[in-house]
Amino acid sequence: MRTLTVTGHGQATAVPDTAVVRVSATHRADSLADALAGAESARASIAAAADDLVVSTVNLSVWPVRDSGRAPAQFEARHTLTIATDSVADANHLLQLLSDDVGDRLVVEGVDLTVQDPTAAIGEAREAAFADARAKAEHLAALAGATLGQVESLSEGGAVSGPPLTRTLAAKADVGLQPGETALAAVLTVTFALV
Repeated sequence: MRTLTVTGHGQATAVPDTAVVRVSATHRADSLADALAGAESARASIAAAADDLVVSTVNLSVWPVRDSGRAPAQFEARHTLTIATDSVADANHLLQLLSDDVGDRLVVEGVDLTVQDPTAAIGEAREAAFADARAKAEHLAALAGATLGQVESLSEGGAVSGPPLTRTLAAKADVGLQPGETALAAVLTVTFALV
């Protein structure tokens, strides 16, 4: 039996409806202990502002800040957190609140906007990938003087989303996150019988 194997690509879009905010509480001081204490105070302010949200520590670091390569002049502590929000609007509100409450000790590392349930968009991407595979196969079969028969095998290369949307945000600014759209893609490898 003769077969023809092709790969189809498909894409669909969805509007992001959730956000993960990455922020750091920072503090610089003359001693390591004071730097840690200041960062902890800023972290506590972040946690208080986000008390009903899921807050997770990503990293805690302290390093010496050197003056012209000599002995440490000061120490800087950074406590990095992620905060999951249920909507883009909640992320907007949270960033403004954190900016007001934490001030200059806040560093906004980024915001990832995601689609909470991409099932429908991934389904659309699969349909487009299968249609693409069939169109390619029909063209190749016609070039070979054959027609397509039934599908002999089908495998999925995986559904992938587009790159996360991030913004650099200035403190005490109206952040105005815009969700835009996220592209979701599917890749299918299909083997057809040739008749």
